[in-house]
Amino acid sequence: MTTAAGTAPPPAPPFGRALCAMVTPFTPDGALDLDGAQRLADHLVTRGCEGLVLSGTTGEAPTTTDAEKSALITAVREAVGDRARIVAGVGTPDTAHTADLARQAEQAGADGLLLVAPYYSRPPQDAVEAHFREIADSTGLPVALYDVPARTGTRIEPDTLLRLAGHPRIVAVKDCSYDLLAAQKVIAATGLAYYAGCEEHNLPLYAVGGAGYVSTVANVAPGHLRAVLDAFDAGDTSRAARLQHAAIPLVEAVMASGLPGTVAAKALLNALGHPAGPPRAPLRPADRTTTDRLMSAYEAVVSNG
Repeated sequence: MTTAAGTAPPPAPPFGRALCAMVTPFTPDGALDLDGAQRLADHLVTRGCEGLVLSGTTGEAPTTTDAEKSALITAVREAVGDRARIVAGVGTPDTAHTADLARQAEQAGADGLLLVAPYYSRPPQDAVEAHFREIADSTGLPVALYDVPARTGTRIEPDTLLRLAGHPRIVAVKDCSYDLLAAQKVIAATGLAYYAGCEEHNLPLYAVGGAGYVSTVANVAPGHLRAVLDAFDAGDTSRAARLQHAAIPLVEAVMASGLPGTVAAKALLNALGHPAGPPRAPLRPADRTTTDRLMSAYEAVVSNG
């Protein structure tokens, strides 16, 4: 990215710019498909993903076991080596359990942790802050905080983020708050790397100092989403905007069609011949009509890329 004369370029994002919230492949009978996970991870990295987030929302973390989460990290690390950063989702409603998962993720080979606010119990902000500090103190890994109040019921308030930014291992935020004002406030006041967690914000957030994105849609269009950032970094903002606009119908089909993004992404991956398999209950696979609609949106993006 071009910078003004005499100014230093911004620091490199801690986990890369283009991150995929990778699905967790399962076999037809619902078992963890480690071979499929390795093949999918290799495909995504080869197509431009600089980081992979495992066992997040898209990775069906609520329905995988602790042992499966660790096995997934080990398998993906083996597949991608040092070509991409691996960020492990370890968030649970239980602080002690989350700290244990964080240590397991470090031992399995993760490069960083993704921590969602404790859900269901809806703790107040001082308890949310204490939870994050305890987890960040439990390993030597850098931490990204995941602000997704629509799922957790609890916002990570901007003032809480401003305080947590002083912790040496809390380095990033995955932002699904839909609050660009708050995001810019925190970006301007801290060194936290802000990743868009909602694809329609990939370019807008990047343009105001964001670090990149963590994307479900990157499971099926990794190169296209990466090209948006590459064009912006090259100074071709018109091309960046055109590519961002071209992706919106697919973003809407995958993320705003009434189905969980995991279900839509797995339907597309299966249709495209990549490892995915079915989601685990209570999620159910997409039907043929839905899959055909998703494929139409995907093909439109491919033709406009």
